[in-house]
Amino acid sequence: MSDAVRYDVLMAGVGGKGVLTAGLLLAQAAMDHYKNVLWFPSYQAAMRGGPCECTVILSQEEIASPVLTQAQALVVMEPSQLKPFEGRVVPGGLLIAESAGLPQGAVSRQDVAVALVPAVQAALELGETQASNFVLLGAYLELSGALSLEVVKAHMEKRYGGREKALSLNLAALMRGVQLARSGGKA
Repeated sequence: MSDAVRYDVLMAGVGGKGVLTAGLLLAQAAMDHYKNVLWFPSYQAAMRGGPCECTVILSQEEIASPVLTQAQALVVMEPSQLKPFEGRVVPGGLLIAESAGLPQGAVSRQDVAVALVPAVQAALELGETQASNFVLLGAYLELSGALSLEVVKAHMEKRYGGREKALSLNLAALMRGVQLARSGGKA
């Protein structure tokens, strides 16, 4: 974890793909390490398949509002949500996106760091595409430094303890995301 006072990230995708779960896990894991933590979900009435997003803010200072027009980082878990959210990253920020289904040159921003991660493919190789959210969370942790991997892994062990198959899969997905971020998205 770095010495920064605040990290904020928007996670975007569609319902049923783990967007809100990944954001909530990040927020809960950070609660012992930041004075103020916020998880602010937003989704349409149709839970599965409809657009959804969550804002996560980790801060040593008071958080004035849960609403962000732009964030330091954006994690796009569903390629169809790239265009609606692409403008919501601050210049100089970080944009992480699922690479499956993105055409060449899909990201038009030149003023942000971009990481295209084959999260669905990585999760499928681990045995379950539903774990792609944790692949992308791992990439975010590696590239942002918002929270240490050990802290998130410890929280996952508490959350999924007793469900060894789910815990093993989710930890493997998190670590795969870290590896993909380190290698620039290459297997």
